[in-house]
Amino acid sequence: MASLRNRLSHALGGLPATFWMLFTGMLVNRLASFVGIFLALYLVRERGLSPSAAGRIVSLFGVGVLVAGPLGGTLADAIGRRATMLLSLGLGALAVGSIGFLRAPWLLGLFAFLAAATSELYRPAMNAAIADLVPPEDRTRAYGLVYWAVNLGWSISLAFAGLVAERSFLLLFLADATTCLAFAALVFLRVPETRPAGAQAHSPLAGLSIAFRDGQLVTFLLLHLLGLVVFLQFQLAAPLDMAAHGIGPKGFSLLMAMNGFGVVLLQPLLGPALQRRDGANLLALSALLFGLGFGVNAAVGTALGQAVGPLLVYGSGVLFWTVGEVVGFPTANALVANLAPAALRGRYQGAFSMAWGVAFTLSPLVGGEVLTRFGARALWLLCLALGSLVAALHLAAAGPRRRRLAALRAHAPPPG
Repeated sequence: MASLRNRLSHALGGLPATFWMLFTGMLVNRLASFVGIFLALYLVRERGLSPSAAGRIVSLFGVGVLVAGPLGGTLADAIGRRATMLLSLGLGALAVGSIGFLRAPWLLGLFAFLAAATSELYRPAMNAAIADLVPPEDRTRAYGLVYWAVNLGWSISLAFAGLVAERSFLLLFLADATTCLAFAALVFLRVPETRPAGAQAHSPLAGLSIAFRDGQLVTFLLLHLLGLVVFLQFQLAAPLDMAAHGIGPKGFSLLMAMNGFGVVLLQPLLGPALQRRDGANLLALSALLFGLGFGVNAAVGTALGQAVGPLLVYGSGVLFWTVGEVVGFPTANALVANLAPAALRGRYQGAFSMAWGVAFTLSPLVGGEVLTRFGARALWLLCLALGSLVAALHLAAAGPRRRRLAALRAHAPPPG
């Protein structure tokens, strides 16, 4: 028991109360975050769109995330973390809840964009608030805990979301809107402003310009973007390929729930050990696991895949990229926070969110086009090749990044 208490103290201790409010808000919010996961199936099954047409609309969701990143980061530094989160979650609830009532493709595309552009504004603000509250040596652990909460809520929701989707996609979108409002209420009642003094030292454009002139940040973001294009194939290509092999929304939902529960199980086990490992090696391993996780799907149509069954092949791939998430995503969050000057934390986190937005845009476009033109096997082999390339490039970029982080740690001020 003493050993268990020590492990829990090491994993959970020393973090401020406001961090735990943000942790709780993310958990609540992810109990029903369905748009990014079920939008493609909704468009194809309920609205009768082709995979390529659905891919274009899903890519507009990515454009919304892209816009939300720099805008949310700039607002976080300009008007504060708390105000930005409240604005995002309130407007996001309205946009997300509207999607289930729409039929015209142009309206679906517009609201897919608005849903992401509003509901994702909070992310750079929340990440900046964590950097405000938590010292550099604890940030990987803090971001890992938030990612654990995200996946706990996500896996609980996905355990029954497929059953609900078989009957009503509208209920999924309304539930998503409700949890946005619940997170907003928690922020309003329990989260104070964390923005440090001096965060308004730069104009919005000047602050973004400084962030995008940071060579180490830009190099990392480009590599992270390429890795995310592989990782986000679960948006469109994976569920459509699974459906072609007899795995419908219920099976897809269970596989996604397995991913979430995998993170919930592995993060506490691996997190403390990963915190002591070199970040570049972890990022490289993560990218390689993403490539393997989707590359293994190419075996579905082979004799081996026929023998073991599609569900087992897809499930093994999910396990690979689940471990890749646990290894890489908290490391990536902490790296951006550690690279950022205190006055530009929002802008740096906005640039990081922007990379996610570009990936959300490119992934369904690339996946839909390759799937349509060349078939699923070619897409999955391309994912394997791209993941391997990104892994090698992370290792090549490691030296300058380590020297920059060491210099920043030597002059780091205490958290506000």
